[in-house]
Amino acid sequence: MVLHYQFHTERIPQEKCVEVGLEEEYNSYQMRLRLYYLGVFLFLHWIVVLLHSGFLLATCDPVDSIYLDVVFYVIAAVIITGLMYINLMKEMVQRHSWIMYVTSVVAVLILVAVDILNNVYHYHKHDWITGSFYDTHVILLIYMFLPIPNILTPLALGIVVSSIYVIYYYNYVASKYKFEMSNKKNANKVVADISHQFCLNVLGIFFRVMREILVRSSFLDRHQFVMEDIWLRNARAQEKLFLHSILPPQIAQPIQNEIRNRIALAEKHRNVQFVSIGERIMSIQSHPDVTILYADIVNYTHLTTTLSVKTLVTLLHNLYARFDKAASHFTVQRIKFLGDCYYCVAGLINPDPDHAKWCVELGLCMIEQIHEVRASQKVDINIRVGVHSGGLFAGVLGATKLQYDIWGTDVVIANRLEATGVPGHIHTSERTLQLIEDHTYTVLPGTEAANNDPYLLKHGILTLLIAPSEVSDHFSFRYSNDDFDSTLSRSMSIQFSQRSELNESKISLELRNEFKKMPVGPSSFRARVKEFFRWADRKEDKKNADDFQASLKFFFLDFTDPRLEYNYMRQPDYMLKYSILFAWCMSISLITIELVFRHTKNDHSYYIAAWVIFSLSILLIITWYKKICYWRYPEDGRKFSAVSCILFRTAESIQRSLIKRVCIYLFIITGYCLIIYIMVSKCNVEEYEVSHIEGKLFLYETDIDLCFQPWVLTNMICLIMAMSLIFTRIPFTMKVVIALLELTVYMVLVFNEFLFIIHHSLPTNPYFFPEYAHCILVVITFLSLYLMERQTEFNNKINFKWRAELKKKQRDARLADQSISILLHNILPAHVVDIYLTSLARHELYYESYEMVAVMFATLKNFELNFPSLRVLNEIISEFDRILLYYKDDYSVEKIKIVGCTYMAACGLDIRLSSTISGRQNAHESIAQEVLRARRSIMSFHRNNKLVKKRNEDIVFVLTAFALDLMRTLWMCNANYKNFSNDREMFSADIRIGISSGEVMAGVVGASQVHYDIWGNAVNMASRMDSTGVTGQIQVTDETASILHKCGIKCNYRGMTFVKGRGILPTFFVSIDENFNFQYINESWTTGHSSKSSSSSNELSYAE
Repeated sequence: MVLHYQFHTERIPQEKCVEVGLEEEYNSYQMRLRLYYLGVFLFLHWIVVLLHSGFLLATCDPVDSIYLDVVFYVIAAVIITGLMYINLMKEMVQRHSWIMYVTSVVAVLILVAVDILNNVYHYHKHDWITGSFYDTHVILLIYMFLPIPNILTPLALGIVVSSIYVIYYYNYVASKYKFEMSNKKNANKVVADISHQFCLNVLGIFFRVMREILVRSSFLDRHQFVMEDIWLRNARAQEKLFLHSILPPQIAQPIQNEIRNRIALAEKHRNVQFVSIGERIMSIQSHPDVTILYADIVNYTHLTTTLSVKTLVTLLHNLYARFDKAASHFTVQRIKFLGDCYYCVAGLINPDPDHAKWCVELGLCMIEQIHEVRASQKVDINIRVGVHSGGLFAGVLGATKLQYDIWGTDVVIANRLEATGVPGHIHTSERTLQLIEDHTYTVLPGTEAANNDPYLLKHGILTLLIAPSEVSDHFSFRYSNDDFDSTLSRSMSIQFSQRSELNESKISLELRNEFKKMPVGPSSFRARVKEFFRWADRKEDKKNADDFQASLKFFFLDFTDPRLEYNYMRQPDYMLKYSILFAWCMSISLITIELVFRHTKNDHSYYIAAWVIFSLSILLIITWYKKICYWRYPEDGRKFSAVSCILFRTAESIQRSLIKRVCIYLFIITGYCLIIYIMVSKCNVEEYEVSHIEGKLFLYETDIDLCFQPWVLTNMICLIMAMSLIFTRIPFTMKVVIALLELTVYMVLVFNEFLFIIHHSLPTNPYFFPEYAHCILVVITFLSLYLMERQTEFNNKINFKWRAELKKKQRDARLADQSISILLHNILPAHVVDIYLTSLARHELYYESYEMVAVMFATLKNFELNFPSLRVLNEIISEFDRILLYYKDDYSVEKIKIVGCTYMAACGLDIRLSSTISGRQNAHESIAQEVLRARRSIMSFHRNNKLVKKRNEDIVFVLTAFALDLMRTLWMCNANYKNFSNDREMFSADIRIGISSGEVMAGVVGASQVHYDIWGNAVNMASRMDSTGVTGQIQVTDETASILHKCGIKCNYRGMTFVKGRGILPTFFVSIDENFNFQYINESWTTGHSSKSSSSSNELSYAE
């Protein structure tokens, strides 16, 4: 058995900080942390000085003997405070980093000097032999509080201080006690004290390493959190811009929510197919008082057949961008443009009593703009404008390519006004003009075409013409080419900037600002009291204060949200190996101390010590094996043996299980307590009292082996409390409770069981009871460790919360990115998206030209434009879109747009079509077989006639097959609606379809609302085939019929048909039988495009 293993969890965070270029910012944050630790140190040291001095003054008798001690302690504290205050001058310290080192070393030496020299003074002045009081306190503050940047300086300083205390004790105090160092029993004291000092330094190193790793990890997480926040804001801004480029805000929000819900649902249920974002959505609103403007470019058809693709797209983009800018100026909502037709509505987004006036002003501005374009571009174009006021329905229909549109009788009237108008004039209804008070327009009678138009006559519309004139100064609008270019460039760069294009300087500035806001520690007691008494300002404070402070409780720093606390406790502990190493070193020292002071032979104690050492050694090997392998084989992907696999997985199992880690933690603490128990259990207090009294009476030294050494026990308790509090990833409350329990048990032992022994131990000051000194030392050690572990826990908690919020932001950013992708694919064909974004990055227009594209217009007939009919229309369009999914994925059929009741699609816009069709294994085999059959037929036709096969002729068959599926779908909708009596009278829709093929140009135009469209003779002819067609038939041009003939499809000659702009042309109907199957030329192909295709397999369901 072998295993490929990754070592990403073993990497040092420092490497990652350097990789992402954050070392400078990290050092700045470390400076802030050091200042915070310095504040904690000064607070703690004054507590120690005041507590110690207070006990001295309160308990010593005569009190005169310790006045000098108190003065020394207070003066030293004042000097140290002043010295450390220099470090608060950040700018000076950053320029001269040596200040931190010098002030820290001097402060430590002052503390050590006061502690030792005070004892020397009492010995020479009053013949008092006293021990040191600040040794443990000094070692802890060196590693935990002093603002020393790297770990080597604290280590060196800690070793020096430990050496000073060891030398002082055994070269001065021991000599005064007349100890013989050659005596084995006395020499053991050296070993015990060195073990204690060694453990204190190991504790300090462990703390510094853990803090460095933790702070760097927090800093990296904060960096990633901020970056994701920036990316998320950018993604949401893009999402909003994209969505609002398709839909107005009041329609956009439910669509946006639906997109996000669908994506989230698809991620949650990965086995459920995510069909489309708009399926079964119908967002339609009624607007009773608006004005509609239709504008049509005159001579557009000629332009699409004579201009090059670049010239045409540039011209249209320039023109429509001007129209968009003007519409925005007059607060008119552009709906869409359809090749040569541009229509918009005033009073739609926000009700406006002047909506009629704004539309007329916009129309006059558009006439002026097109005159400017005609003069500057030297093209023969003009514009007809129709304006009408009334009511309409507005919203989106269908399941894909969601586009905002309008419906209603007044919409058709506005369209008819434009169609019957005069170029260069606004053709308006009388009602619109009546809504404009005190106008100064030049009004002319309506056109003859309008007077004869059946639809206008049916609704009694009286029409008028407004002649172009100079627009009043108040409403004038000018738009130069330079303005257009600069505005377009800015809008494109803002709207479509990608993550890679985010402004680096802005990101760096925001990162620096965020790093400056990073909390350095939990809120102080003073801040909590201040908050408690400022009830009126608490809301505002919470709004402005750090959220992380508000989410944590004060003493134990547990989350106010229980679920967050639960998830925090279940985190894996990747620092477990360091805790085990520290625990192992601690056990070696404690057992060593216990052995050198053992005064009785007890076989059970050896077994216990061996059991503790053996167990911790096994844990040490398991937890460190992976790290050792990483040092030995730093490259990823190396194969390891079965034993290595077991050790890796065992270590990971322990790291990931809170219960296992707690059990190990409790086992270690229990082992330490057993060592303490072994020391104190064999102590006979009565025998020691008798021996001590006899020694005083008969002037001989008491046998020190009768009981334990009190200061040794106190030092061991301090080390065990340190282990209890510093062990990583154990619930902080549990650690504090256990440490308090150890402190309480120790107090009970001191003041109840072993008071006599403790009382006669070495004092720290003249006339100061040793039991008080022991207790103060243990208390201040606990307080020091608690404050620093509280800081560590705070860093852990904010790091975890950042990670939790980071995951949420990453999830939101992913949703936003997917939403943007869906919206982009909703605007553009799939193959265009990447190319288009590249063009935008270069501030270029996107356009393409195609040699062969098939275009289809399918119009649903017999629809009353009311809300119930629109509901039915939405169902039908949604079913059409479901059919489109099969053709879109497999044959690159693209839905271009929906205009009213007309469905426009094209095939061949993706040049990869030929490679995607060939050899495809398709789930919808009836379609695949028909397409392959058509391809073979085309190849056979060209081979038999010795002709060169034209490229992509099979797309005509694909689109015709899609059209036939739409007819079949509509027939099924009819069949379904017969079962609903309420809708039977309302629903009687039919369909007519027109298809043409040939050269096509495509591009993206528009400024505020980008729009993908196609132009060319094939598009114009497909539209004419639809408008001149017959319901229930697919009408095609002569060229398209020829291609279908090559595919084996029979086409029936209709006759000569008048086509607007082209004259009289021959047209054909695709031959379809009563079952909606193709009729083939070759009788052997009568199986046809069977009804077992994609649409017939769909169950249709409609809400009543």
